[in-house]
Amino acid sequence: MIADRATFIRANTTLMSPPLVPEIKLHLAEESLPIWLKTEEELGAVNVPPPFWAFAWAGGQALARYILDTPALVVGKSILDLGCGSGLTAIAPMLAGATSAIAADIDPLALTAVALNAAANGVAVATTADDLLARPPGRFGVTLVGDLFYERAMSDAVLAYIEAAHAAGSDILIGDPQRTYFPRARFRQVAEYNVPVTRELEDNEIKKTAVWRIA
Repeated sequence: MIADRATFIRANTTLMSPPLVPEIKLHLAEESLPIWLKTEEELGAVNVPPPFWAFAWAGGQALARYILDTPALVVGKSILDLGCGSGLTAIAPMLAGATSAIAADIDPLALTAVALNAAANGVAVATTADDLLARPPGRFGVTLVGDLFYERAMSDAVLAYIEAAHAAGSDILIGDPQRTYFPRARFRQVAEYNVPVTRELEDNEIKKTAVWRIA
C-alpha cells in the first residue's frame, strides 16, 4: 500500500503536455519500466498491472484532441471518462465547456493522478473507484472510452456497457488505434490522427489512431 499516493506520483513523474494535446499538462512518466518497478516496490507486490495512469496513450490523445477541436460535442453536458487512467479525456471536455466530468478507474493511483492533473489544468473532475462495468450505466450526456480494447474480457464488458449507455441516451466517443480486441465492425470512424508515441510502449513512434462512434 502506498501511504501517500500524491507524493509518489509527483516524485516519479514530470508535469508535461502530451504531444497531440499541448493545451493540457499531465503528470507523466518519461520511461515505463522504472515507474512500473517502483510501483511494485512501493506496493510490496509483483506482477501488478502497468501504471496506465502514467502515460498519455494514443487513443486518449486522439479523443482529447477531437473534443478540444469540436467543443459543441460536450458543451453543457455531463461526462463519464470510463477507465480514465491519467484523466486526460475527463480534463479535455471540462476545458471545452462540459458542466461536469467523472473519471472512473479501479486503480487508486489513477484517481490520485486525475486529481493532480485536474488541478494542474484548473478544472474540477470527480472520481470514482467503482467498477462501473459491473452495473447498469448511469445517466451521462457523453461517455468517453480511450484505449480499453486491449484484452478480450475487458473489451466484451466495455462494449456491453457502452451499447447499454448509448441505448439510454448517452453519446459515445471512443479513441482507439484498433488494438487487438477492438470490434471495428461495431463502430464508424469520425476522425483520424497520427499520434506521436514512445517506441517503448508502442510498436513505433507514430500511432495512427481514430475517434469512433457506435455504428
